[in-house]
Amino acid sequence: MLSHIKIVLVETSHSGNIGAVARAMKNMSMNNLCLVKPKLFPCAEATARASGADDVLARAVIYQSLSEAVADCQLVIGASARGRSISWPELTPRQCAEKVVINEPHNKVAIVFGRENSGLKNHELDLCHFLLRIPCNSEYSSLNIAAAVQVVCYELFVATGVQQEVLVGDRGEQPLATATQMDSFYEHLHQALIDIGFMHPYKSKSIMRRLRRIYNRTLLDTKELDILRGILRMSQDHNKRHNK
Repeated sequence: MLSHIKIVLVETSHSGNIGAVARAMKNMSMNNLCLVKPKLFPCAEATARASGADDVLARAVIYQSLSEAVADCQLVIGASARGRSISWPELTPRQCAEKVVINEPHNKVAIVFGRENSGLKNHELDLCHFLLRIPCNSEYSSLNIAAAVQVVCYELFVATGVQQEVLVGDRGEQPLATATQMDSFYEHLHQALIDIGFMHPYKSKSIMRRLRRIYNRTLLDTKELDILRGILRMSQDHNKRHNK
């Protein structure tokens, strides 16, 4: 779905960053990596930093100039962390994702990232239709190139609308408690709090109302409700033994 988008790195000096970028891309289902005159590639450090994204590195295409790398693209977007004396139309990563994934999914796109220490040069920005800027702390706006690519690729991935079901623990395996079961629990809770001396039987309405709000927000399932009622029963039994 994102195969029409190239991630282009210009004159990357640290080969480990190339591997880290490949990893960031694969996390977000992207694999079209282009390298313009990298200082050292292929390299063992790049492979190590890729952490399993070796296939992205293997597919990477090396070019001798940015113009060559973007020659087949209809839309070129250059990432920059610093302002320029001549203004370009700017996009945030989210706006960029909306444009290239939702509004223009049939155009071939290059998103270009410059050198680690100096970014893109003005003549390279001349090839770009838009400038991409990542909002961040104005007092410390320097992002590692792999971190910048990760932010952009994340927004691109989210824009595709791909949803993956994530179940935490056994959430969803037990049915939610019914209204009748919850009412029975609240009666039990009310009596247990009276039995252990936490509440006065005739001055408990506001406390019980707040407790209802707490438990209603959690959407208890039947297993959780059984656990809570077991705790209440043991508390009541302990109180009875203690008071004999």
